[in-house]
Amino acid sequence: MAQVFIGSEAFAAGKVTKYDLRARYQRLLPNVYTSKGTPSLRDRTIATWLWSQRQGIITGVAASALHGAKWVDHDAVVEMNWPGRKSPSGVKVRNESLLVTEISSCQGIPVTSIPRTAFDLARRGPAGRAVERLDALAAATNFSVDDVFDIAVNHPHVKGLRRVDRLLELVDAGAQSPRETWLRLLLMDAGFPRPQTQIPVARPGRQHYFLDMGWPEVMLAVEYDGEQHRVERGIYDDDLTRSEYIAHVGWRRVRVIAGHRKHDIVSRVHQAWR
Repeated sequence: MAQVFIGSEAFAAGKVTKYDLRARYQRLLPNVYTSKGTPSLRDRTIATWLWSQRQGIITGVAASALHGAKWVDHDAVVEMNWPGRKSPSGVKVRNESLLVTEISSCQGIPVTSIPRTAFDLARRGPAGRAVERLDALAAATNFSVDDVFDIAVNHPHVKGLRRVDRLLELVDAGAQSPRETWLRLLLMDAGFPRPQTQIPVARPGRQHYFLDMGWPEVMLAVEYDGEQHRVERGIYDDDLTRSEYIAHVGWRRVRVIAGHRKHDIVSRVHQAWR
């Protein structure tokens, strides 16, 4: 059996019985089933497309995940363009104009093209969250902002259009996590110049270290340390060696972890800059 399948098709083909569908599988959407357990976002995306009788076009964050974007929550709402239908739980059905050039295919599933996906991400949700999603898509695909602007020209009356240009200017493919995006935007909102991301620090005869973000002209870096820096011994040991070397060659660093307050972060960076 396929991991996600249409129940009536599998029954007609003699692959399952009605008892099997009740006892061995779980229903994700009407007439669409999968093995019991917690379904992945990919499973739910496939289920949504199958539920549309293979007619819908996957859009939004689910489309970005199919294009390779990371850090997309497994329980994210799956958006799909399939006009005239109601949205079941966990799915958002939309009725929007899509040009032929704005549709592509990923893993056999019709999906909005990378530029169109970026255009949709920029139009929806809280601005900071939208930039996080755009950064993730940029890191995976290195999409051209100019291509997204071309999409905007073809859809002059859609909702959310007015903020697209502004958010696209904030996109940075160098972000390695949503929290790095959050930190970069915090610094820019506080009045600091836009930081460079993934700054190389050369080591003779060895691979470069890379700093999350900062300003090479003043040799000041700001980095977001995830929980693994504290709890995983190998990462912790490597981080000590890295920290000593970075300080030795003249860089100052402000390190940020979960729970640090915005005001305190900005104050520390101001102090380090001075």
